[in-house]
Amino acid sequence: MPDSPSRYARVLAWFDHVFIQPLYTARVRRLILQSFPFWIASLLTGLMAVGYEKVFAWAEEISFSWLRREPLLAFGLTPLAFLASWALVKWLAPAARGSGIPQVMAGIELSTPVQHRRTAYLLSLRVAGVKVLSSVVLLLGGGVIGREGPTIQVSAAIFRAINRLQPAGWPQLSRQIALVTGGAAGLAAAFNTPLGGIVFVVEELTQIHLSRFRMAVFSAVIIAGLTAQQFLGSYLYLGFPKITSPAGWYQALVMVAAVACGLAGAYFAKTLLWLNSYRKRFTTPLTQAGWVVGCGLLLATLAYLVGPDGVGTGKPIINRLLFQNSGVMPGYLFPVRFVGMALSYSSGGAGGVFATSLSAGALLGDGIAQLAHVAVADRNLLILVSMVGFLTGVVRSPFTAAILVLEMTDRHSAIFQLLIGAMLAQAVAALVDPHSLYEHLRQGFIRETLSQEAATPLPASEAIRPS
Repeated sequence: MPDSPSRYARVLAWFDHVFIQPLYTARVRRLILQSFPFWIASLLTGLMAVGYEKVFAWAEEISFSWLRREPLLAFGLTPLAFLASWALVKWLAPAARGSGIPQVMAGIELSTPVQHRRTAYLLSLRVAGVKVLSSVVLLLGGGVIGREGPTIQVSAAIFRAINRLQPAGWPQLSRQIALVTGGAAGLAAAFNTPLGGIVFVVEELTQIHLSRFRMAVFSAVIIAGLTAQQFLGSYLYLGFPKITSPAGWYQALVMVAAVACGLAGAYFAKTLLWLNSYRKRFTTPLTQAGWVVGCGLLLATLAYLVGPDGVGTGKPIINRLLFQNSGVMPGYLFPVRFVGMALSYSSGGAGGVFATSLSAGALLGDGIAQLAHVAVADRNLLILVSMVGFLTGVVRSPFTAAILVLEMTDRHSAIFQLLIGAMLAQAVAALVDPHSLYEHLRQGFIRETLSQEAATPLPASEAIRPS
């Protein structure tokens, strides 16, 4: 098909001539033409997010099923799943490991016109496919992971691919803005949180002024979110919990919980970084496989002792805490999931920490409520603020964390407590480490990408075209 690119260009030219030029001024026309490919990518992102969510929910239910039926299987299936997830990443796409957000951040930095670096190593469609497969395999074996970070990386890969398909002469936004927009669309579709996606871009992904890409981001978030809603309905990620605020002392307790969860999240991030550094001591495939199997066996022990509550995303735990009010969670569950999250992330497979961090914060908030003898019916506000605090401690995006939890629950009456909790958590987490987990990992992926580029010549097809 030697003329397929020119045929594609003619179709786009016809679309411009018939639908855009007669209706809009030159400035508005250019904005529309720049954003149009991103609308296509947003539609694909929404479809991807829906499919990923369905497969992820299926895998989690399968892991719960076999663990309830025969807990001893954990000592075989969990290490095997860890090993398979790690092997997929190691030999097919090393940049698919872990969350995915640091890879997007590194890709954005390496996409600037000054750098002229390729991003295929971090954000190709091959990496995206391995990301999904590796995370699902890890979850089938009981991994304590989430899909939200991986969804953002896969979304950025889709936007990157669509951006590269545009013919010469078509008004384009830069590849950097394509990745930024993809990150926003991915988060919005994963959580059904459009405002969270926009705030995430401004706060975490880039320092570019929003005016340069606001139309692309806003429209991408809307299209990806609406596409997901067509299949999943107009849903809340966590539902609509009842919120009570008993007295003035309770507000002080909410702030204490935010500080405690912010510190816990910061130390969790430090734990992941230490484990990631320690794992690098194993340099041969055999010793690396031994580390992965060891992580799997340790998690299998926890899963055998605790059951399904010790594995998976943790979303069922959050729902029980917020909606069932059927008693308290055992105090050992938070440290168990803390360790399980660290083991799963450090195994080298694919998997995120957004959802699992929210569940860890919910458990810690419930524990604080137990210590303070807060009635079960009055704990929801404390739990929501604790979720924001722990997530802020890990990712250092306080406003993103607050807006995400707000949109997940539609509890606007709690907005001030969520924001105050996020700010307090950010303040104390900065005392532990001034940089977030993602910032540390981003630098590692940048170095890794540049070393790969030095080892292999840059294909002409991967060269960054001018904006």
